[in-house]
Amino acid sequence: MLAPALPENEECRLASLHSLRLLDTDPEERFDRVTRLAKKLFNVPIALVTLVDKERQWFKSSIGLDAKETPRDISFCGHAIHQNKTFIIEDTLEDERFFDNPLVISLPNIRFYAGHPITSPSGENIGTLCIIDIKKRTFSDDDLASLADLSALISDEFISSQLATMDELTNITNRRGFKRFSQHSINMAVRQNNACHLAYFDLNGFKLLNDNYGHMIGDQVLRIFAEQLKSTFRASDICARIGGDEFVVLLTDTQLTKAKKAIKRFAYNLISVSKHLDLPYQISFAHGIVSFDQKKHLDIDHLLNDADKAMYENKGNK
Repeated sequence: MLAPALPENEECRLASLHSLRLLDTDPEERFDRVTRLAKKLFNVPIALVTLVDKERQWFKSSIGLDAKETPRDISFCGHAIHQNKTFIIEDTLEDERFFDNPLVISLPNIRFYAGHPITSPSGENIGTLCIIDIKKRTFSDDDLASLADLSALISDEFISSQLATMDELTNITNRRGFKRFSQHSINMAVRQNNACHLAYFDLNGFKLLNDNYGHMIGDQVLRIFAEQLKSTFRASDICARIGGDEFVVLLTDTQLTKAKKAIKRFAYNLISVSKHLDLPYQISFAHGIVSFDQKKHLDIDHLLNDADKAMYENKGNK
């Protein structure tokens, strides 16, 4: 067996994959619709939408297979993401890379595989739409075109989802996206018994800044603020712009003391970037932070409301 090598753009590829926040989410009809169509169109027992993570391939949609994921080092899709065309193995028993693969010699007994890469909105191959059969078979040019077309539908869904959940000005998550992604992160934190905290930020004097310097400068401040949020906090934290000059960060699997230290580091970074860019103003903010309490916060709206109150209390005390 030959384990798949890492792509040259692996770091970028993983960052792009994780930014979509699809891993370990519930099944969705928009993806299941495509795998059902692929299964019927190609008359195969298994059709999957796979996402190739650091050490696993995880199935966003799985028709005909009960497993949710498999190790990346035995995955077929780990090979498929290295190219921009369909990766085909017409008979695994005749291929030295796969004839003794655990997925071949035991369930699901893969004999035929065809996987076309699905791409992130920024163009990296993050997974595949793949079909699997337990008997060998050939794949025609029409088959190739059909699988590529179906794969493009998945990639288009990623783009549509990102556009719907992304703030156009700052290029971070918007309010809609935050509510969607954060609820999933909170649910996971609860299942894993991990701490979860929400920091709520409000820019100081933003209206006055707009009045004195104009909206072009105001937009620049918003973009700088968002950029520093992303660079200061972890990739696993969810940074979002939820209002005109209001931002939030959801931090999971960390202690409150560490979350507060990250906020102090963020404030210092804003001071540094203001000096570096020689801005005629200092970007500053008021903030509040609350810890998620399963008994108190029934959903993300309750958590947002408490964090908002904490921010205004802190702002009023200054």
